[in-house]
Order: sequence, then C-alpha cells, then structure tokens
Amino acid sequence: MKQFNIPEFYRSPIISKVKAQRKADDPRKKDFSPTVLKFGKIEFLIARHFGFCYGVENAIEIAYKAIHENPGKRIFLLSQMIHNPDVNADLTSYGIEFIQDTSGNQLIEWDTITKEDVVIIPAFGTTVEIAQLLEEKGVDVKTYNTTCPFVEKVWNRTKTLGDNNHTIIIHGKHNHEETRATFSHSQKSAPSIVIKDLKEAQLIANFILGKMDEVSFNQHFEGKYSANFNPKIHFDKIGVVNQTTMLASETQGITDFLRQTMIEKYGEANIKEHMADTRDTLCYATNDNQSATYGLLEQEADLAIVVGGYNSSNTTHLVELLEQKFKTYFIRSNESILSNNEIDSFNIHSKEIEHHSTFLPEKENIRIILTSGASCPDAVVDGVIQRLIDLMENGELIMEN
Repeated sequence: MKQFNIPEFYRSPIISKVKAQRKADDPRKKDFSPTVLKFGKIEFLIARHFGFCYGVENAIEIAYKAIHENPGKRIFLLSQMIHNPDVNADLTSYGIEFIQDTSGNQLIEWDTITKEDVVIIPAFGTTVEIAQLLEEKGVDVKTYNTTCPFVEKVWNRTKTLGDNNHTIIIHGKHNHEETRATFSHSQKSAPSIVIKDLKEAQLIANFILGKMDEVSFNQHFEGKYSANFNPKIHFDKIGVVNQTTMLASETQGITDFLRQTMIEKYGEANIKEHMADTRDTLCYATNDNQSATYGLLEQEADLAIVVGGYNSSNTTHLVELLEQKFKTYFIRSNESILSNNEIDSFNIHSKEIEHHSTFLPEKENIRIILTSGASCPDAVVDGVIQRLIDLMENGELIMEN
C-alpha cells in the first residue's frame, strides 16, 4: 500500500512500532486479536486496527501539499478536513479557513471566493452543486481534491445502479457531509433515499409489502429522498450503499433484511431482477477497525477507552460496540484524563461531556482496552498511553487528595 508523506508529529514512537510489528506478523490481516502492552502493573489491550486509514492519510498529505505549494495565497477548506480537532486545528494554524461548518451552514459567503483562491475538497467529498459552483467561478477543484477513493467508489456504484434502473438506498446520517455528497451524486443517476438504521429499513419494507400508505411514508422520509421520488414505482429494483463510516455489520444487516423483503414480494427466483449485490462498496478500513473491535469484545478488561473527535461517525460506532460489554470512555486526547484519577468523557447518547471520578479501579493490576477512530493521529493515542502510565507510580495508582 502507498506510503503517505504526512507530518511526523502525527506519528508516535509506541504505536508506530506496534503497527509495524503486527503488519509483519500478520500481513493478510487474519488475526483480529489485540496487541498486549504491559507497563508495570497496567496492561493495555490495543486494537489490531485503528487510527488513520488510507483516505485520511491521503487527505492530510494533499492538504499540507496545498499549504506548501501556495505561499501567500488564500487557502480554504469546504468544511472540516476530517472529524478530528487536532488535525483541523493544525491546518487552521497555517491560515486555512473553513467555508462551511459540518452541517453545511455557510461560514464564508461564496461571492467572496475567487479563482485566485485555493479550495481544498475534504475527504468526505462534496456535492455536485458545490463542485459546479466552484468550477463556474474558475476555481481549480481537482488539484487539491482529497475525496476518499472509497467514497468515490460508492458514487461510481450508484451511477452503475442508476444506469440499470435501480433505486439507491443510502445507509447513512442524513446531515453528515459524506452522506450529503453521496446523495447529491446518487440522485443525478437514480431515485435515491437516505435511511439511518434498520428501523427505517423496516418502514421501507412495510411500504413495499403494502403495510404502509404513501402519506405516512412521505411524512416520515420528508427531505430524505430525491425530487420526484415515487415510492409506488421506485422500490421495484433497489441497491443499498452506505456512508463509509457507518457500521458495516449494520449496513449488511439492512441489505439482508431488504433482500428478504424483496424475496417475499417477488420470489427468490426473481431476486436478481429486484436487488443488487453491493457488498463490495463497504470500506475496507471501516471493516478492519470494526472487526478489530469485535476482537476486543472477546477479551476481559476493567474498562475501555476510545480516542477521537466527538463528531466522528466511525469513532462513535466503536464506542457503541465496546459499551455493550465494558465501561467505555470516549475522549479527545490525553487532556481529557485529569489528575486525581478523573476523566472527562463524551456521552454519545446525550451528546454531552460527563465528568467521572475514580475511573481507574483501585486494584493491583489494571487491564485497559484502547482504540481510536480512523481520523485520530497515532500520536494522540500515544499521548493517552503515556498519560495513563503517569497516573500510575511503580504500578500503583496515584490517589491524590
């Protein structure tokens, strides 16, 4: 796989060695058991796969290339490069400005952007409409386009499906940058609708099987389907694709469920005429990170820590998996770990930061599961390890009064 030129401060002395050793021992990625690191009486179970993926490293390399190649020019990002505060903060320290926030709200008006400006398209990609707007202004949208190749793969598949008269069902978060971009590209080729989970897939199934009327359908999915979408005719042939940071197992579960719905409606002998096989659009990096998390769930530990940006979809899904078994803390960096054995953790359900006291158990040996999202630098994970070690003195928990 390609080696990317990214700033050295994103890498780390501990994690880099761990990943290099696992890659040498398991080049085919068959072993999803964690790496065990012991420091005194604290033991870390580190996920087999975590941290920067291909798409993120590609985006970071291109972004810094844009900075170094354009001294004196105004440089803009359409929105956050990736969902990690450290990466975005470093880019803005070079003078890069965001044109929109993560919800698509305008921060810098379009009429202030000129053809002399440099505009970087983030890893999530962008909509057809925004790309056309920039091109009409004479802005170069190709040189510094960091759209993840696996996102583009999904877009290409939606076109192929559309050419074959399929309706596209997008499993994703309706207002996420990637899903907005995918929906924009998809609806150019095919009738398209966004669903967030299996419950919404069940609503579609109810309509297909005549258990829901059109008024109820339109009320629930208003604003989530393409113009002129007609559920009476557009669910005859379907294909499921996803926002690449969603749980791959959930996307597959939705696909399998809808396949059974189409079999019930049209018969198994006719399923290929009504349901496309889209398994190859699932992102390999998301699959690897999630498989590694399932490997963590097979272990025993005192707690789990997940590191990453709080608005990172793929990181949130790792938390969802781990909290099924472990007390799980979702933190941005080592700064979330305080003295006196306290920690500030993000609650993915309430969307609030919660303060926890005595999060490390008062026992002789402690086992901690550790992983991070695909947009989290290894150096941040390394900092978390070192911070936790600092809380221990000769293997004993420091309990300050």
